[in-house]
Amino acid sequence: MNTPPFSIHNGEAKSDLLIICDHASNFIPEHYDRLGLPPESLERHIAYDIGAGKVAAALAKRLNCVGLLAGFSRLLIDANRGLDDPTLVMKLSDGEIIPGNRHVDPYDDKKQWQERIDKYYAPYRNEMDRRIDALQGERPFALFSVHSFTPVWKGWQRPWDIGFLYGIDDRFAMALIEGFQAEGDLEVGRNEPYPGGVAGESIETHGYDRGLLNVSLEIRQDHIQSAEGQVEWVERLVRVVPEALAKARACKLG
Repeated sequence: MNTPPFSIHNGEAKSDLLIICDHASNFIPEHYDRLGLPPESLERHIAYDIGAGKVAAALAKRLNCVGLLAGFSRLLIDANRGLDDPTLVMKLSDGEIIPGNRHVDPYDDKKQWQERIDKYYAPYRNEMDRRIDALQGERPFALFSVHSFTPVWKGWQRPWDIGFLYGIDDRFAMALIEGFQAEGDLEVGRNEPYPGGVAGESIETHGYDRGLLNVSLEIRQDHIQSAEGQVEWVERLVRVVPEALAKARACKLG
């Protein structure tokens, strides 16, 4: 039985906002034998963005827009990397060796490298463009990417509750940052915990490069591990995102 490389949520919506989640799933097809990893490794953040898929799907429903979620683990192939990125297929992630990826690259096991691109990465990325093409209207279209990040990285406690990643076009991000700072109880990161504007990543390739409003959201994973936390953060997003998007649409780039 073939598992689709992505799932669509609220697929009949006609909104000019598309929500995506590149690391929604920890699924690895059976014939890859978990890439040589024990089952518990697939429950770690190295395999997927904990809580992000649930938040993205619920938010798409609440905002009445389409949600596109990748259906495979980032360990199989990372849907948020450019094809020339050396971390597209990770061989080592947060101290854990990925045995099944040891020889998977364009120079060694090129056949399996291309298979993962053709069966998983490309269908997901192509569907992103297809949905954008089908939904674009007169108003500026927006691409909103949902991720989550670990509370502690290499022994350091990350201080942010939420962060927004952006490149040259910061209109959507700045409006969201303003909105979440107004909540009054959050530490909001600007291009934290990672830098934005990285060539090849989803919001750059399918957002900025196409002239769309775009932003990548990062929520700290301990906030959205539980169902209760996911509900709370979806409510926060529903309060802030529509107004922020309206502000971003009214603002000219540059």
